[in-house]
Amino acid sequence: MDDLTALRQSCDRALAGHGPQTAADLLATVPGDTAVDRYGAGGVVAELETEVAGLLGQPAAVYLPSGTMAQQAVLRVHAGRRARQTVVFHPQCHLEVHEGRALERLHGLLGRPAGHRDRLLTLADLEAVAEPPAALLLELPQRDLGGRLPAWDDLVAQTDWARGRGAAVHLDGARLWEAAAGYGRPPGEVAALFDTTYVSFYKGIGALAGCCLAGPADVVAEVREWRGRMGGTLFGMWPGAASALTCLRRRLPLFPGYLERAREIAAAVHDLPGVAVVPDPPQTPMLHLLLRTTPEQFTAAARGLAERGLWTWERAMPTADPAVQRVELSIGDATMALTVDEVRGAVAALAGSSAAVAG
Repeated sequence: MDDLTALRQSCDRALAGHGPQTAADLLATVPGDTAVDRYGAGGVVAELETEVAGLLGQPAAVYLPSGTMAQQAVLRVHAGRRARQTVVFHPQCHLEVHEGRALERLHGLLGRPAGHRDRLLTLADLEAVAEPPAALLLELPQRDLGGRLPAWDDLVAQTDWARGRGAAVHLDGARLWEAAAGYGRPPGEVAALFDTTYVSFYKGIGALAGCCLAGPADVVAEVREWRGRMGGTLFGMWPGAASALTCLRRRLPLFPGYLERAREIAAAVHDLPGVAVVPDPPQTPMLHLLLRTTPEQFTAAARGLAERGLWTWERAMPTADPAVQRVELSIGDATMALTVDEVRGAVAALAGSSAAVAG
């Protein structure tokens, strides 16, 4: 065990999300009486698919081991039905940034970024796209912009644009639970704007890895076939599905409270020297903090907090300004267990502020 892992495991509190989770924590989300599936059929997998389809107001859903697989599969289905190749998305889209051009290399599709990487997509950005797309992919919230959401009317206009061009509209809802809280609408009302929706289970709700893709029954059936072709139909998929069902039922009702805490934290830290909140106020139960410090100073401060029992981040993310570091604060059970004053003190310490307080 390396020094950093030992230090993290020694902490009894955490700042972000649900905190570092042990194998025991995750195994506890799988009930001992879970009904097992066979190659994704039956058991708790079928139960989860039915529950997610109902939650999102869709006719059907399919469980897959990863969101990367789910979104590539459904976009291939949408493209095949329209005999088109182009998928339009924001430049910070997961498919563009984190998947090694898989749409092109594995599926023969073409990604078409639209808009500017540092702001939300707009209708004007879409209207500048002349070629007929197979699909428009929208990510809600936009994670790399601090969890921002487009105004509801703007979102409706963008989905209308896609349908007017004969394109499918797909929701990258990896953080749909956060987006729904931000809009003050149930997840199904958000998903109703889209032809298909992907939701993740290991992010906001803290389950084992896995996801669901929901939409019309015939589209979901095709995605289920592509899951098999892409190696995602495992012999037993019940551990992830059971964990997802447990965590979904436990944590989904908590997201409005997570959002309220995000806004309380933003209000408590935005006046600290060397700290900026993005966006301010938060639009979802997540935010970015821009800290005027160096990587070395940040790491030293984070280790100091960990030595006092509070885990924050292993390291910060660089920005275009070498003197400014960025961290992403997702609100979860661990955050809720801290007082707002404790969070303010930790952020002050990470920014090297004299306002830091002892933990």
